[in-house]
Amino acid sequence: MSPTLPETDAALDAVMPVPRETRERLAVYVALLAKWQKSQNLVAPATMPKVWSRHVADSLQVHAALPDILRWADIGSGAGFPGLVTAICLAGRPGAIVHLVESNKGKAAFLRTVARETGAPAEVHADRIETVLPGLAGAVEGLSARALAPLVELCRMVHPLMRPGVRALFHKGQDFASELADATQSWDLDVVERPSRIDPAGRLILISGMSPKPLSGAGR
Repeated sequence: MSPTLPETDAALDAVMPVPRETRERLAVYVALLAKWQKSQNLVAPATMPKVWSRHVADSLQVHAALPDILRWADIGSGAGFPGLVTAICLAGRPGAIVHLVESNKGKAAFLRTVARETGAPAEVHADRIETVLPGLAGAVEGLSARALAPLVELCRMVHPLMRPGVRALFHKGQDFASELADATQSWDLDVVERPSRIDPAGRLILISGMSPKPLSGAGR
């Protein structure tokens, strides 16, 4: 895949076919992002000219990978990537809900505004991850995060929610191999690596099971 993508909604086509109604909702999202970016540090300013490819299409890969999952928790949501994109894709689906966990009050206000203006089935939790996630145990089927923390830390965060049938999907960059090696020192993971369709050096790490490894020497 060429790393050069159009900086319009056509960038979405590199990931999956997207209905017109969803494209229109995503365009509302992008317009609100541009407006709020002037007063809020929502994304790195240098990425704004490439918002459709760098943020929206990249985030779309979560829904494309697991389109049948309706109940999500997106942790460290920031400006809503990928969780708000997932929620917009699920608009109109009965039972769909994406819990957006973002402790920054300004970013949480932005997320609520976009959810309201797009009709996305999103619930914003303006609190810390460790405070919110315990209350979502048993309520979600999917977990996502992008540019939040090393994989070993993500495993620690989501482990209490990783019941049978729950899947976690994390965006990772060019250091994914070293992060995975580090994580597997502490965790037994049922993991699949998927190449990113947007970032040639990136991966999506799909985890369908995890358990902590016993401490070295435990029981001796």
